[in-house]
Amino acid sequence: MNERPRQSFAGLWNISFGFFGIQIGFALQNANMSRVFQTLGSNLDDLPALWVAAPLTGLLVQPIIGHLSDKTWLGRLGRRRPYFLTGAILATLALFVMPLANLLLFAAVMLWVLDASLNISMEPFRAFVGDMLRKDQHSVGYAVQTAFIGAGAVVGSIFPKLLEHWGVANTAAPGVIPDTVRYAFWFGGAALFLSVLWTVLTTREYSPAEMAAFDGTTQQESETLRLLAARTFTGSLWWIAGGVAVIATVAGFGLKKEVYLLGGLLGGYGIASIIAIARARAGNSASMLGHIVGDFSGMPDLMKRLALVQFFSWSALFIMWINTTPIVAQYAFGASDPTSARYQEGASWVDVLFGTYNGVAAIAALTLLPFLAKRIGAARTHVVGLLCGAAGYASFLVIRDPQMLLLSEIGIGIAWASILAMPYAILASSLPQRKLGIYMGLFNVFVVIPQLLVATVMGSIMQAFFPNEPIWTMLFAAVVMALAALAMLRVRVDTA
Repeated sequence: MNERPRQSFAGLWNISFGFFGIQIGFALQNANMSRVFQTLGSNLDDLPALWVAAPLTGLLVQPIIGHLSDKTWLGRLGRRRPYFLTGAILATLALFVMPLANLLLFAAVMLWVLDASLNISMEPFRAFVGDMLRKDQHSVGYAVQTAFIGAGAVVGSIFPKLLEHWGVANTAAPGVIPDTVRYAFWFGGAALFLSVLWTVLTTREYSPAEMAAFDGTTQQESETLRLLAARTFTGSLWWIAGGVAVIATVAGFGLKKEVYLLGGLLGGYGIASIIAIARARAGNSASMLGHIVGDFSGMPDLMKRLALVQFFSWSALFIMWINTTPIVAQYAFGASDPTSARYQEGASWVDVLFGTYNGVAAIAALTLLPFLAKRIGAARTHVVGLLCGAAGYASFLVIRDPQMLLLSEIGIGIAWASILAMPYAILASSLPQRKLGIYMGLFNVFVVIPQLLVATVMGSIMQAFFPNEPIWTMLFAAVVMALAALAMLRVRVDTA
């Protein structure tokens, strides 16, 4: 078995530079979409439902793109790069059109398009690092990728504030998106496309023959079919029963109708798995559905344990992304009216806060995390990072000075760096290379499901127990992030 060539720093740079632009797009989305929705007339309680588009598109897109990219080879364009480029073009178009919205429904639809496009580009980038690097470079490869994520997020987060500083209007008539947001989205679209194009033009992917030589194995279609055919329908029926139970709970307790979506997804997966098992038993060749269902049910134990950590980690992150703008505006700036200048000032300060935690993440990814990983291992390093995040969230309950909230973002930034680097470095060294794309896509399902859960359930919880008091969502985030650290203690395999 041959070994992949060792990548220089320039090679590591080129492999991950496209993520810089992708994260500019995500940062603009995360920091400004609640502001856009409220500007166009959304109520605070309706924000989670409007954000449903983002996790739902990731849930559907990432496993499909992962499966397809494992099997793609388009000559000189390669295996993963066709997906980078396609997603970048679509996301750029969405970022250019989004600020022109004057209807809430149109903005929600464009969020759906934007998030789907970003996921088309993002998912193959995770597998791309594993494709291109030898195992002893996985940690540094994902650290460099995380640094670009942090740097891109800083640029995307602070750019509206910079525009305001340069004299661009940060307020507008009711129902009109401010110029700072519009110009930032247009800048983000251009930056996203150019950075992804850089990676496409400066990297050469290994051919299928080279990959087989590196890994000493080839794809075994019959193995997936055999394992799928050996499954019973019991698990599928449990998924369907879970979906029915969720739907019945919504109807019985009068929860928000968006929660029906969660029940529908659970039941839908159960039905899909029944179809895949039946086809496998009939001897049909393994379809994309069969591969996704079979690989999901056959995840390695290490991946299952990390999946639980992801579930808790991303639940906390999504709570933060949805609620930080109304929290900071209301509690640190004393404004809850989205049309007021004071509210817009608070929303712009959230851009600075988000830029701070991403900047901390970029620095921590290249300094603190490698230092800790060499001494206490990747798993324990991740525990430390998650606990820093929990402390950062909890501090929002007591800090009311906008400047002091920058200290909160330090802990959140360390957690963010660890979440983006440690689990993927561990996985890339443990998963079979021939299925790295689909497994990375399935792993990101556990990034998406908690976001979907938060988007559909959090609004009902807050409306029932804490109406017009969004600050308590940060307590939820702190507790859930602490649970992620506790779950990480069950992961025993460490990589430096």
